[in-house]
Amino acid sequence: MDRPLRLRGGVEIPLTEIQVEMSRSGGPGGQHVNKTETRVTVRFDVARSQCLSDRVRQKLLAKLGSRLTKNGEILVSADDHRYRARNHNDALVRLETILDQALFEEKPRRATKPTRGSKERRLSEKKRTGERKKARRDFE
Repeated sequence: MDRPLRLRGGVEIPLTEIQVEMSRSGGPGGQHVNKTETRVTVRFDVARSQCLSDRVRQKLLAKLGSRLTKNGEILVSADDHRYRARNHNDALVRLETILDQALFEEKPRRATKPTRGSKERRLSEKKRTGERKKARRDFE
């Protein structure tokens, strides 16, 4: 991925603000995995980012509170693939998804009244249930 991360509301994060670290990946793989650094960890400093407005920054800090380090950074790792380039792309996509979901605002629910049909169905079902119970009593 060589484009900036694009989030809701027209927010763009340039790749220059994202730090990338490579490390050795765990798990099976034999000699290849023991000598190559294929795990990719991307680090984005939400608290000190220059590309975020104050409103967006506060929203991200609030929503991602448990995922952030003490310094206000979010870390995302990827080591699913054998190749560093795939893991790099995967980590950036994951970061983009996490940040984008944190900016999602659910529409407030508007209270509505039950329709006449739903009231009638509820009452008729109550009446049927009552009659069924009454029929059981009359047999005894």
